[in-house]
Amino acid sequence: MILGLPWWVFVMIICIFLSGFMAFKAMQTDRRLQKQSIEREGKVYMDRIAAERQYRNEQRKRQMSD
Repeated sequence: MILGLPWWVFVMIICIFLSGFMAFKAMQTDRRLQKQSIEREGKVYMDRIAAERQYRNEQRKRQMSD
């Protein structure tokens, strides 16, 4: 007994802190994965907009040349 407490109490306290640390790490990883997914989907969206803009510009050029 250390400080009048049984050894298993200290083990439980260490487990609680370890659990909190692991939850924090998992939360950070999840946040990073979500950010990557959002950026990837945003890039796809912006590529579609650019392709549509290019298509419309080509259509205008064809209409003007006809």
